[in-house]
Amino acid sequence: MVTIKEVSEVSLEAGNLADSAVLDDDGRPRRTGTVLTASAHIVTAVIGSGVLSLPWAVAQLGWAAGPPVMLVFGGVMYYTSTLLADCYRAGDPATGRRSYSYMEAVRAILGGGKVALCGVVQYVNLAAIAVGYTIAASISMQAIWRSNCFHANGHAAAGACSSSSLPYMAAFGAVQLAFSQIPNFDQIKWLSIVASAMSFTYSGIGLGLAVAQAVSNGGFAGTLTGVAVGGAAGITVAQKVWRTMQALGNIAFAYSFSNVLIEIQDTVKAPPPSEAAVMKKATAVSIATTTAFYTLCGCMGYAAFGNAAPDNMLTGFGFYEPFWLVDVANAAIVVHLVGAYQVFCQPIFAFVETRAAAAWPDSALVTKELRVGPFAPTALRLACRSVFVCLATVAAMALPFFGSIVGLIGAFSFWPLTVYFPVEMYIKQRAVASGSAKWICLKALAVVCLVLSVAAAAGSIAGFVTAFKVVRPFSG
Repeated sequence: MVTIKEVSEVSLEAGNLADSAVLDDDGRPRRTGTVLTASAHIVTAVIGSGVLSLPWAVAQLGWAAGPPVMLVFGGVMYYTSTLLADCYRAGDPATGRRSYSYMEAVRAILGGGKVALCGVVQYVNLAAIAVGYTIAASISMQAIWRSNCFHANGHAAAGACSSSSLPYMAAFGAVQLAFSQIPNFDQIKWLSIVASAMSFTYSGIGLGLAVAQAVSNGGFAGTLTGVAVGGAAGITVAQKVWRTMQALGNIAFAYSFSNVLIEIQDTVKAPPPSEAAVMKKATAVSIATTTAFYTLCGCMGYAAFGNAAPDNMLTGFGFYEPFWLVDVANAAIVVHLVGAYQVFCQPIFAFVETRAAAAWPDSALVTKELRVGPFAPTALRLACRSVFVCLATVAAMALPFFGSIVGLIGAFSFWPLTVYFPVEMYIKQRAVASGSAKWICLKALAVVCLVLSVAAAAGSIAGFVTAFKVVRPFSG
């Protein structure tokens, strides 16, 4: 005879089994991310508008330094990303407490004032990337109109084919108002996959056009040391130094994704294999692919244009024809940036909404969602995310120069987010002995990268000041 108690125990056990099938070890819905989806998120974050500035960066460094510097940055990015992947769980890499964001990982392992420092650097950087992507998208939309205008009126019709970028920024911001209502990282997997495909599309077109231009030129342009002092460019020694430093920032920006690595890793399904193992594999595939692609794009763009390489390969009108192919490439950039914008902004949105949910767990303004396809606005989500998008759009309108923004963002974020915090967390997590060979190498890496970041920041600030002399805020 079966007792009520036995029935209850069986029912409870069945309920627990059912819960375990849909929930992870932290009680959250079971994560479903794989190497493929993690790679898609990384590629969306990494192969962005920064690739278009690489020919300009190589032009500042020349053939002797440009390609090696890109390879070095790729290697550093991969190595420090593997360190960071090991810090997703505090303590045991398979069963330790999860971190849902970069700042939570710093809090769990380092604690103290470093948490606030990480938060300020990460979220200011993410907001700056939103501004930079708004500028880049508007430039590409404007370039589509100009490309068709040049095709119709001739390549010398610069005056007739000039227009303001402000309406295009407003249009991009309007699209982001809608897409920002997708609730979280896990719900934008499809958008990341589409954006990844678009990034390879426009990068591939840019690479193909550069190869065709180099063939048309009858050989590779450029010099061993890049843009020369005096000469055709007419730059001074100081300008050469500043532009070389800014080039380092541009390359650092092109590889930037550490600031969302923990958030991407938090979408990966539970072990086995461990989330760290999956993330390391996704990082290896993505960084190897992007480094090879970046080196090709940067070098072939420089081979095509030489020291006159524009700061944006597809919008600086080094290429006029075939105009329809340039249009396709720029349209792909815009679609990619729609997805990349969301990848970088989701951590900001999650930061605000997680704290609001903790403060007002029973408020319908915070928790009640209106589901419409992939969109799930709440009153809080609609208000806060819309305000953020509007502020980012206004900031982009005030600072409509692409190259300097790219370099400054890269310089600002590279050392703290890509090198310093991953190294410090790894040393503490793995109890690396002070004074050991590994400890010395990790600390040396951090010091060298700090020097590079300071130099890149100085060069980018100088470029920023120069740009302000040429372009007035809100002038488009």
